[in-house]
Amino acid sequence: MGPITGGHRGNATVLLTAEEEQQRRLLEVKRLVHERLLRETEFAVLDRLSPQELGQQVQGMVAVVAAEAGIPLSTGALHRAEAEVVDEVLGYGPIQRYLDDDTVTEVMVNGHETVYIERRGRIEKTRARFLSDDHLMRIIHKVVSPIGRRVDESSPMVDARLPDGSRVNVIIPPLAVHGPHMTIRKFSRRPFGPDDLVGFGTLSRRMCDFLQACIEGKLNIIISGGTGSGKTTTLNALSSFIGHDDRIVTIEDAAELQLQQPHVITLESRPPNLENKGEVTIRQLVRNSLRMRPDRIIVGEVRGGEALDMMQAMNTGHHGSLGTVHSNSPRDALSRLETMILMAGTELPSRAIREQIAAAVDLIVHQERYRDGVRRISQISEVQRLEGETIVLQDLFEFEQHGLDADGNLVGRHTGTGLRPVFVTRLEAAGVRLPTTAPEAGGMG
Repeated sequence: MGPITGGHRGNATVLLTAEEEQQRRLLEVKRLVHERLLRETEFAVLDRLSPQELGQQVQGMVAVVAAEAGIPLSTGALHRAEAEVVDEVLGYGPIQRYLDDDTVTEVMVNGHETVYIERRGRIEKTRARFLSDDHLMRIIHKVVSPIGRRVDESSPMVDARLPDGSRVNVIIPPLAVHGPHMTIRKFSRRPFGPDDLVGFGTLSRRMCDFLQACIEGKLNIIISGGTGSGKTTTLNALSSFIGHDDRIVTIEDAAELQLQQPHVITLESRPPNLENKGEVTIRQLVRNSLRMRPDRIIVGEVRGGEALDMMQAMNTGHHGSLGTVHSNSPRDALSRLETMILMAGTELPSRAIREQIAAAVDLIVHQERYRDGVRRISQISEVQRLEGETIVLQDLFEFEQHGLDADGNLVGRHTGTGLRPVFVTRLEAAGVRLPTTAPEAGGMG
């Protein structure tokens, strides 16, 4: 559709399409309605209204405000304005529709005028926008205030979470040069299980059966990968293989794991309060968990001195423990663990640290987000032993890439190396047999 009307950007006159003009009118009406709501009604009162009551209050107001301002809107645009104003008060404004959309996994607000989403592994720019930086800051305060966090010039960064568990990161000026930024990693309403991961192509059925045997046999497993590679989703799915007789303690910065077993204790770290007191770290929780008689310890993300306590727990009877580590490869995961153990302030020599790691960790499952947006397990590697100064790794499964198809999707397959894991004897002694499709039986296609 061709340009129909004029607008102004700086000193230039810009022609707007009918769609752009309708969007401009809609934003202006929303701004006016929102201002009137705040002027005529206490915000706390609005927050207590049900969607039906608020909808009735907003319904007539939108048409009146549009008429008073001389802004013509179609019937569809009027209904849309009503719905968005309700979202503004009861939800999180322009981004509420994406938080309600189960196909969206991430919402990225880059200042008040730009909102991106991730859907099926690919990033899309949306038409959503906030009215101003002040409007965006009101939504940010609505996110962080209920959980006792604050964000202002003296504390311009904050991690929080929504009531459904979605993880939120906020950074504002002066650290963010072009206005407030908010990133929301959504929490799945239905936790993905192993069958879902097989369907997504994250791993093959044979790999899934292999990992099930390893978890039932109480091997200590580290899931490694970069940011956004799907480590927590995989950890949550694999945890479903843990028996219902085990007492499980989960430790996270923000509680994301959704374990289905009946005997689960969920622990969450706590940041310092406004007086910079009361902080409880992951390391303190790991130490405390050892006094809670756990059968298994699951650490959502190992990223500091708690790595030492985790390795010691794995070496002192807490077999079958799980955790995630940020890294670029299985070998890098071992280096990261060594670095994090040094962060605990130990005086141990490097060889002693590597001996601890080699004795504690049995398996590293490495995951990556590929260029087609699909998150796949790229390697499953066995941690065998320490030889000299080097920890020996043996790849059991890997993902082979063969190129891209016409739609830009990656073509490849998971294969087994055919090598026999050293821990097979341990599993058999525990009464667990690897499936016939495991690596020692010829790998997988």
